Amino acid sequence: MNQSTIEDDLFDEAAADIRTDVEEHLAAAREALPASEAIWSVEADNTLGVLNSLEQALDTGDAADRLRDAKKWYAMGERADAFDDADDLAEQIEELEAVLEDVEAAHDHADELSSTVPELRGALDEASEAANGADDTDESDDADDADATDGSGEAEEAAE
Repeated sequence: MNQSTIEDDLFDEAAADIRTDVEEHLAAAREALPASEAIWSVEADNTLGVLNSLEQALDTGDAADRLRDAKKWYAMGERADAFDDADDLAEQIEELEAVLEDVEAAHDHADELSSTVPELRGALDEASEAANGADDTDESDDADDADATDGSGEAEEAAE
């Protein structure tokens, strides 16, 4: 065998290895994504519990790292012109990036809500207490007015 044939064979083998690495990293990234059932069915006693469960269910684990590794090996293979046809890999990377971005955005929303809901509950409790306090004050003012006039008008005459 001549030297160029050996180098071509080694290059083809390396290209196949790179493609396999990309495919393995993409598969690992997909496996690290949350299961759809995990985010759909959560059990909790209250809204905050549901949000915390959802936030935990939306954890992507090492999916982002695995996707990064797939992109790294894909970029290396592309630059080396090692792939005969890598359109399928590029599509898989783009699709997985989109799913990962959606999951991360949902995770961030759940995180925000789990922070906001207790604050909102506290604000609503305070508003309710203030409203009840105002109602109590109005009722005591009405009672004071009734005591002041005792129905005969004597209090009004005394005030004059």
